[in-house]
Amino acid sequence: MKKVTLVISVLVALFILSSTISFSQDWPQWRGINRDSKVTGFKAPATWPAELKQQWKVSVGSGDATPVMVGNKIYLNTRQGDQEVVLCLDASTGKELWKTPYPAIAVTGPSASQHPGPRGTPSVSNGKIVTFGASGILSCLDAETGKLLWRKDNPANAFPAFFTGASPLIADGMCIIHIGKKDDGQVVACDLNTGAEKWKWSGEGPSYSSPSVMNIDGKKLLIVITEKNIMALGLADGKMLWQIAETDQQRYYNCVSPYIDGQTIYLTGQGTGMKAIKVEKSGNEYTAKEIWSNTEVGAKWNTPILKDGFLYGFTDQKRIYCINAATGQTAWIDNAVTSDFSTIVDCGSVIIGLTSTDNLIVLKPDGKAYSEVVKYKVSDTPIYAYPVISGNSIYVKDAETLIRFSF
Repeated sequence: MKKVTLVISVLVALFILSSTISFSQDWPQWRGINRDSKVTGFKAPATWPAELKQQWKVSVGSGDATPVMVGNKIYLNTRQGDQEVVLCLDASTGKELWKTPYPAIAVTGPSASQHPGPRGTPSVSNGKIVTFGASGILSCLDAETGKLLWRKDNPANAFPAFFTGASPLIADGMCIIHIGKKDDGQVVACDLNTGAEKWKWSGEGPSYSSPSVMNIDGKKLLIVITEKNIMALGLADGKMLWQIAETDQQRYYNCVSPYIDGQTIYLTGQGTGMKAIKVEKSGNEYTAKEIWSNTEVGAKWNTPILKDGFLYGFTDQKRIYCINAATGQTAWIDNAVTSDFSTIVDCGSVIIGLTSTDNLIVLKPDGKAYSEVVKYKVSDTPIYAYPVISGNSIYVKDAETLIRFSF
């Protein structure tokens, strides 16, 4: 009996361990588990291969939305014909497990040629997946079956000039998204289970960035970049706590999401370079003030990562940069031209960037100089989504397909 009990205990422990490992490598929402672009549980190979091995490639539809991964399932929101579709694939084989389509208007204007599909990355939590379509349709589905649980249509077609760009956030049992059009927007929090409105803030129109959560002294602040400002709302009630003007310059738009580290927000994307904002609490009041500004380095589309006290990203001049996060001083800028439409993730021992020109770049974190490890060509069509990295697998969503590579 003791031996049976011991065997059961070992099996339970192994099951818990395997579950923990699987969860540690999930990528359930925009920019990962904590919206900080950190890949957990990654172990770089001792020697990177000359080429990545393609395991499978499947047609999934058009769109810039990053796939999300929970356990052994990958979820996507794409466009197929005159419909947007939510897809669930087996991460090992690429086999389609379910597909749920819904009618959606065509993307027109300057965005139509290269960006006809959804841009907002889905969010998965508590057995549900929430998607935000290009024309502002918010949907919640059962993550196991694809069954529609609730939907918020957009009959007025109220969306920004280049259609939606934000990714929904799931926090504290709520789904949160900034909807609306120029000069007229609402940050809405819906009950994740029912879709019922919990609270709503009305004011400026949405930007193309996505909100994140900041914790200060036990209180959760929702950090939102609108078309003109960065602001904090109370996550529980949606009440305004502070606001700072962040007006875009020249032909820039507010597209870059905030990077939050403790009480500091790193911000770029307005055509004014990079800056750091410190949020403090005094009594029941909150204040936000700029602590440094670097006008030399900025991005138009790329949200940076913070690694070992340095910020890394892609500039609007299509170069990789490194900034001292404490002082804002430029550490280095690489001279090689890459792409301003790029994504970057922190994989621990290495940093991985993925450019719209189809190059996956592996580099060492180094505050003194650019240190490239290896570069791979991973597609023949443009890429605007983040790579999803789990174990020794790298999933890449290009213009129409999802590809699984291994090393």
